[in-house]
Amino acid sequence: MNSAFHLSLPCKDIEATKNFYVNDLGLDFGRHTNQWIDINLYNHQITFVAVEKFKIETPNYTLDDNILPSFHFGVILDHDSWEQAYDNANNWTQDIITKTTFLKEQNGEHMSFFVEDPNGYTIEFKSFADNDSIFEF
Repeated sequence: MNSAFHLSLPCKDIEATKNFYVNDLGLDFGRHTNQWIDINLYNHQITFVAVEKFKIETPNYTLDDNILPSFHFGVILDHDSWEQAYDNANNWTQDIITKTTFLKEQNGEHMSFFVEDPNGYTIEFKSFADNDSIFEF
């Protein structure tokens, strides 16, 4: 079975959110109104719903001496798609967390970078050295 996930999140500004995901990250948008928008995150559906206000407070954690946000979402891409996503992100922001390899020479080795959207959400883009190790420990 080939399946995709759906995630619905509150957002501060529909237009700023659309601009970030479509123009900055190069993703497509789908169904939308003036109150919500669907974003195609590599064939996964994220719905952003306009709300008056919300607050995100989450602690960080450490992995391989890197401080990372405990609340984030993202996608796992093949290496070429990951490099293209990294290049797209670097075209518009200096706030990108640079390429990092986690679990180097261990099961689950992967490269990642993180970006923050206009709502304060952190998105992680990953590419595993061996896709068979995504869930293996």
